[in-house]
Amino acid sequence: MYPATHLVVMGVAGSGKSTLAAALSGLLGWACAEADEFHPDANIAKMTQGIPLQDEDRWPWLAEIRNWMTAQAAAGSSTVLTCSALKRSYRELLSQAEGRVVFLHLDGGADLISQRMQGRAGHFMPPALLPSQLAALEPLSREELDAGSLRLDISRSPDELVAAVVQALDLSAGQAPTAS
Repeated sequence: MYPATHLVVMGVAGSGKSTLAAALSGLLGWACAEADEFHPDANIAKMTQGIPLQDEDRWPWLAEIRNWMTAQAAAGSSTVLTCSALKRSYRELLSQAEGRVVFLHLDGGADLISQRMQGRAGHFMPPALLPSQLAALEPLSREELDAGSLRLDISRSPDELVAAVVQALDLSAGQAPTAS
């Protein structure tokens, strides 16, 4: 059994990361965090103005997230985290956290995601940045999928997605998955 498991719910803005992460965290009893909470003010200001982030903006942010996961693992806690994790290089950095890191890619059509983004209030990421996120997205590779990460279809209900994750990773409340 792994000492800690980190479920990184990934995908572009509006794909349902927060909804799935909250449901998984509630079911499993694991610590939960939103990667957006780790952004420095300068990144939030750029996104609020509709300016896409560049890699140099993202590296310190991703390192903070990795460090949080490692601190949670050191405390014996598994986690659920939302993070766009658009590029494989970003996922490689996050994978350096202590414990097992599993990516759950919420994937779906641009029209559905755009509709969701337009229907939400109070988020600093404007729908106008969706095309830049879709362009930057590098879907999970065969190697990442073979290592246990999952691609999930966002047209499914949140309950169906939770059930799919729990079944695929053999999770139960309060336990990390066993090594396969």
